[in-house]
Amino acid sequence: MLTNEAGRQNGISNKIVIGAIVLLNGGFRLDMTGRAFACGNGSDSMIQFKVKGAERSFDGDPEMPVLWDLRDVLGLTGTKFGCGVALCGACTVHQNGEAIRSCVVPVRTVAGSEITTIEGISGNGLHPVQKAWMDLNVPQCGHCQAGQIMQAIALLKSKPRPSDQDINEVMSGNICRCGAYRQIRAAIKAAATATEVP
Repeated sequence: MLTNEAGRQNGISNKIVIGAIVLLNGGFRLDMTGRAFACGNGSDSMIQFKVKGAERSFDGDPEMPVLWDLRDVLGLTGTKFGCGVALCGACTVHQNGEAIRSCVVPVRTVAGSEITTIEGISGNGLHPVQKAWMDLNVPQCGHCQAGQIMQAIALLKSKPRPSDQDINEVMSGNICRCGAYRQIRAAIKAAATATEVP
């Protein structure tokens, strides 16, 4: 956890601690590593990308991880913070259809991209992976599930009929602290048999 001394070294004295994230006066935030990011700095160079199909202009710190823009600026809180170092997969979203760990991907690297979050995976009704998750009662605590679902969708796009080994390899970077791996594998196989996986 960040100490008051670390905050003073960054030139900021007033802060609110929420879990492992520190919100600072003036629209700044410190992450677990002590890095400070501006949430909106009015810079001349706007970063353009799409989120859920809508054009987005970002004028904050270009090094800020995509996760914080999604959660704190856009209010898309389905994407979760888990570790901050791309090891647990809770923050998984899609960049142009490919799974990325949004907790370590700087906003500057998504310029011109399409970002899809759990909130935007299906335009009407449930995505087949979401339906399989519900039908097989996969979630336990639920914290990792958005990341698990986003990773599973990316897997099924690249391998519509994955083997157990394919599932194990691709999903190994997504940690489920409740240990629902057997249900996750079953749900991915069920979704793979659905008539259409977008």
